[in-house]
Amino acid sequence: MDYLYIIVLIAFQICFLIQLYYLIVINRKLATYKIAEPESFIESPVSVIICARNELNNLQKNLILFLEQDHPDFEVVVVNDCSNDGTDWYLRDLSAVHPNLKVVTLSDHPRFKHGKKFAVTLGIKASKNENMIFSDADCRPASKFWLSRMQRHFRDNTEIVLGYSPYESTGGLLNKIIRFETFSTALNYISFALSGMPYMGVGRNLAYKKSLFFRGKGFASHMHILSGDDDLFVNQNASDLNTSIEIHPDAQVWSEPKHTYGGYFNQKIRHQGAGKAYQLRHKQILSLQAGSGVLFYILLFALIVIQAQWWLILSIYLIRLAVQLFVYVPCFRKLSYPDLIWWLPILDFIYYLYIMVLSFVSLFKKRLEWK
Repeated sequence: MDYLYIIVLIAFQICFLIQLYYLIVINRKLATYKIAEPESFIESPVSVIICARNELNNLQKNLILFLEQDHPDFEVVVVNDCSNDGTDWYLRDLSAVHPNLKVVTLSDHPRFKHGKKFAVTLGIKASKNENMIFSDADCRPASKFWLSRMQRHFRDNTEIVLGYSPYESTGGLLNKIIRFETFSTALNYISFALSGMPYMGVGRNLAYKKSLFFRGKGFASHMHILSGDDDLFVNQNASDLNTSIEIHPDAQVWSEPKHTYGGYFNQKIRHQGAGKAYQLRHKQILSLQAGSGVLFYILLFALIVIQAQWWLILSIYLIRLAVQLFVYVPCFRKLSYPDLIWWLPILDFIYYLYIMVLSFVSLFKKRLEWK
């Protein structure tokens, strides 16, 4: 038993040190990041691209917020992807009032089934501007300055702008889990981008140049993967030299979260497949980060069962928690989730449990359509 205890304790301490590395070296980049207020905005032409399949209710709530952005030269391209809920009539009426709305309509074909990447590609081809910003029908810009703040980064060598899209607070444990997972994902991809290694973005608030899309042959290399129109494109095309971030509160895009555990879990399963196609170095670094977090809790409970020295185990756990709080508190505020600070110990454990379960289930479950 003593031999087993030593092995488990050493492994626990190694996981602890790995976790500290990611917190202090990587995630603290966002904690210390200063959100700049530019003296002036670059007013370049922009195309906003939104794909929608049976999203009439969301379009009625949110589309006007995109169309009325405070920017002198922009268009909103909505790809109506085989909708049968009256979306076409609504878009037709709205385009008569808003000349900057362009509608691309896809019809269902009995012998050809396509995913979101095909719809996004057609939206890109239909857009008239070099600078493009992407969002979804169930999203709403935080302010009328969203567009100006996102497109201001298109200068010098910048070809990709990583935005941030939080979920709304609706109360309940599920909502807290969803928002904490969204926070953790954003904390990671923004921190890694600030560290010079951008590896993903979120399509609810993402911008890149049309020339980059065609130069990189679009989604051709991963068209067979259901998800990844956002993170896989960034993973294959982003670099330290061509990528910028924008997380100002006015530039965030808010989304309505899932309301059932089943709906949320199915959404995550659909997104899970893209990670397998990441660059090898990204998969290794991210797997080490997630794996060390999962093992940290597994070994923590193993040491409790073994009845190890409680003061040592508790000290290691509290040190990790203290470092998390030191790093996470300013990040929670920057990413519009200050209320989650008080739930950190519970949500952090649930998050790594979720990673473990999701990784296992995704090995067996497949999803064949994007909506």
